[in-house]
Amino acid sequence: MENTGSTLVALLTGAIVGAGIAILYAPDKGENTRRRLNDEAKKAKDRLDKQFTETSNRLGERARRARASFDSRLDETLNSASHKADDIIDALESKLEELRAKNAKLQNSTAKAKIPAKKTTTA
Repeated sequence: MENTGSTLVALLTGAIVGAGIAILYAPDKGENTRRRLNDEAKKAKDRLDKQFTETSNRLGERARRARASFDSRLDETLNSASHKADDIIDALESKLEELRAKNAKLQNSTAKAKIPAKKTTTA
């Protein structure tokens, strides 16, 4: 971007210097000199317009590529995070099942401890 700005300044400066030299050394009538200066100014304007359009197009293309790259990296990151989240959920579900099994065992053993043994009577 900085290089493009320098190019535009150099181009504009060259056009102004060229116009000034043309006025000073013009062997032609004033009318012809003014016409030539006008033509040169139009050419300089056309060159500046062309340079501006090319620069705008290049910047637009760079922005599109940067956006596509960003979107791609974001998709990869989200996909990776999704897989990691799935792994974490699977691990948590497995731990939960283990805890449920241990809890069931504990409840069975405490329930058995609370039930008094039946007395057997002989008749």
